[in-house]
Amino acid sequence: MAPEITVVLEGYTYFECPRWHDDRIWVSDFYSYQVVSAREDGTDVRVEAKVPGQPSGLGWLPDGRLLVVSMRDQKILRREPDGELVVHADLSNLVGADVNVNDMLVDAQGRAYVGNFGFDLMNLAQVETADLLRVDPDGSVHVVARDLHFPNGMALTTTGELLVDETLGNRISAFSIDADGSLGERRDWAKFGEVPGGPAMETTLAEIVLAPDGCCIDGDDSMWVADALGGRIVHVAEGVGVIGEIAFGSGVFACGLGGSDGRTLFVCAAPDFNEHARKVATEGKLLSIRLEPLD
Repeated sequence: MAPEITVVLEGYTYFECPRWHDDRIWVSDFYSYQVVSAREDGTDVRVEAKVPGQPSGLGWLPDGRLLVVSMRDQKILRREPDGELVVHADLSNLVGADVNVNDMLVDAQGRAYVGNFGFDLMNLAQVETADLLRVDPDGSVHVVARDLHFPNGMALTTTGELLVDETLGNRISAFSIDADGSLGERRDWAKFGEVPGGPAMETTLAEIVLAPDGCCIDGDDSMWVADALGGRIVHVAEGVGVIGEIAFGSGVFACGLGGSDGRTLFVCAAPDFNEHARKVATEGKLLSIRLEPLD
């Protein structure tokens, strides 16, 4: 039986990066340029930050201050206790001029791992690989992995590995993490097909089997992953691949676990990821699905 899908928030442009924090679901809305939060049933909506450079990845420092990716100006912003947004880190010298930074994972030490498109996606430039960056709590920026195929959603396993969705690589990659936050060699955690040959965007898209986008990890170290081209959330296990899926009637681009018992899957949905269409419409939704308890 198909799970019941509930609308939590609607009338927005394009949601990304759902995060459960302080008993609320937080999410970035790309083209209204704001970060919003709400209770798990969608009530008591708050605007948490306004980000003219377009918000994306979200996370929190150990002291509770919010970090938010500002995509177009290639920065990470930090919200101070008085609500002011200040620059936490400038990534512009490590990404191309037309490249948007994207999703982000902040670990318990306050280190932020940040992906980027690698090329001008929305204008269908030739596909290029990208570096994964790490921003330390002091704002210093370091390259921790190279030649990734659109590094996007990330998660940490219970064994301390960093998982990185490569949206245009047909794979989820795993990295060991050293004490200083640097990463070991890349290995396949899940492989859905061969890495597309490119470099034309049309060629790459034709060779994508599954496009892993925003994701979250479950308590058994399986992952829930949005398939950006497939209109579905897939359940993925290491070395096995897809072990289940939830189909939607529209595009879905990110997911996150939360709710009072941690078993609500929040899903960011929109008709597509076309920037030019999403900017002029308010068809973005945040959905929720109740998952079964873990054994």
